[in-house]
Amino acid sequence: MKLLRVGTAGAERPALLDADGTLRDLSGLVPDIDGSLLADDAALGRVRAAADGGDLPVLDATGLRIGPPLGRIGKVVCIGLNYYDHARETGAEPPAEPVVFLKAADTVVGPYDTVLVPRGSAKTDWEVELAVVIGRTARYLESAADGLACVAGYAVAHDVSEREFQIERGGTWDKGKNCETFNPLGPWLVTADEVPDPQDLRLRLWVNGEPKQDGTTAEQIFPVGEAVRYVSRFMTLYPGDVVNTGTPAGVAMGRPEPKPYLRAGDVVELEIDGLGRQRQELKDA
Repeated sequence: MKLLRVGTAGAERPALLDADGTLRDLSGLVPDIDGSLLADDAALGRVRAAADGGDLPVLDATGLRIGPPLGRIGKVVCIGLNYYDHARETGAEPPAEPVVFLKAADTVVGPYDTVLVPRGSAKTDWEVELAVVIGRTARYLESAADGLACVAGYAVAHDVSEREFQIERGGTWDKGKNCETFNPLGPWLVTADEVPDPQDLRLRLWVNGEPKQDGTTAEQIFPVGEAVRYVSRFMTLYPGDVVNTGTPAGVAMGRPEPKPYLRAGDVVELEIDGLGRQRQELKDA
């Protein structure tokens, strides 16, 4: 299923994109697309049955904002330097263990919402990423297979980063990762049954129409199941948590000088096979 949330920011309602590409209203069946729904097999079964039966009301998509496909996100856990090609382009050694950092849940915005360039920023960068949405509590998992079993679905994430704040200002990466609007998510949450192999997905990103990233999740150093297993050894993942699994090569930081960092007025578009496409215009904060 392709689950999504539509409406004005803070007042989104649950919806579904059916096999014919028709937008369907789920608000009469479930209150929201969130961790509570993803952890409830019976409720998901009712949604699936209603979708298969064609009984859900049609929504007019004209002028309707698409918000993040997940409400009430608990936490966003990110895996850094998780692609061999990205490590090579930045001159970094592939890590022996996953690099883990957190983004605040309030960085998450819709896939077509404005992204704000922070005040004082000179190095705002793009990163297309596969986002993993957790559907079962993950605590001290033993295997990568256990990690995959906890995945409810997948989405496109844009892990926007400010490299000066991240790398040159001391401390941890958090300062360059948690600026407002720095995690567009969606347009859909695609349930795991529609993604038979999360290590066989193509990721692409364009800036002002120019291709910048074109990679594959086959390049991940720590595959999805292993990343979830690893994180579960250090923190508990709950239904409705999100794991951003890293970006392939092609970011501005990895390019020759002068590096083409983002500015107000730039347009970023990104997509992952089967998971949809995003588009954001950048403005000054």
